[in-house]
Amino acid sequence: MRYRVVTGVLLLLFAVLILLNIGIGSVKISVSGIVSSVLGEGFGTNEYDIIWKVRLPRVAAGVILGGALALSGFLLQAFFNNPIAGPFTLGISSGAKLVVALVMVFVLGGRSSSSVMLIASAFIGAMLSMDFVLRIARKVRRASVLIISGVMIGYLCSAVTDFVVTFASDDGIVNLHSWSRGSFSGMSWDNVWVMTAVVFCASVSAFLLSKQIGAYQLGESYAQSVGVNIKMFRMLLVLLASILCACVTAFAGPVSFVGVAVPHLVKAFAKTSKPLLIIPLCFLGGAVFCLGCDLIARTVYVPIEMSISSVSSIFGAPIVIYMMARKVARD
Repeated sequence: MRYRVVTGVLLLLFAVLILLNIGIGSVKISVSGIVSSVLGEGFGTNEYDIIWKVRLPRVAAGVILGGALALSGFLLQAFFNNPIAGPFTLGISSGAKLVVALVMVFVLGGRSSSSVMLIASAFIGAMLSMDFVLRIARKVRRASVLIISGVMIGYLCSAVTDFVVTFASDDGIVNLHSWSRGSFSGMSWDNVWVMTAVVFCASVSAFLLSKQIGAYQLGESYAQSVGVNIKMFRMLLVLLASILCACVTAFAGPVSFVGVAVPHLVKAFAKTSKPLLIIPLCFLGGAVFCLGCDLIARTVYVPIEMSISSVSSIFGAPIVIYMMARKVARD
């Protein structure tokens, strides 16, 4: 019953935020105008072009990438058995961001890049960071040391990225500065189709692993006793989490704390940790969270647009601090 209530509330927020994100901006569009434009009426009008060429692709990206980020965080939390693990706190997003920035500046220069190349670059960066984190995790069992190491990796990668961005030519690299701070702006339908394909495949794969994740949460010994191949299972978790994180970073840059805060909130409100239920709810929660953050980022100081990562940090960081304090108190 509680799960259904939480799902209903999230679906309601989802619908409201989609309408607000489409309707609010430098040009305000009424609900009737949104409906008529979505149905294909008013082709060629200013409202129609704003909705179909600017706002709908951005909203779609917020939904897809927000869900992907939350799901990536959930998979990492299951992998490390740590509620504070996430793409941002472990430095994985920063590693992906660094490699993408290096490719955009030194390999592509002023040339346009394909979505596949950006995702591949981000995946390589995410895997390199994940490899470093895993090496630390094998030697150090304390969760606090793991998180601190991840944060340090993130700071180091971000510092190098900022250095690269600072000395890059703005004429030849479109949206590099805004991308490096995290943004859903400048999305096209081509971007949306590519991210949809990647995130859909990874999300379905994660959902199909629900039973194994549930068994793994009860301990490696129990998971092995019910037939889970631990080595292969852990490899799949790392790959899926890295692919989801890489897709987000490639298109929107680093987005902070969503991967930690959303899975925690979803499990807290739904009062369940069953992966079969939590995975779709996490995706929906991530979409709602990012739609809300994006709405705030682009409307509070119009015409100036804030970094979405700054907004997500305002809401996500206190949740992470609370989780760390609670974990320390329990230990």
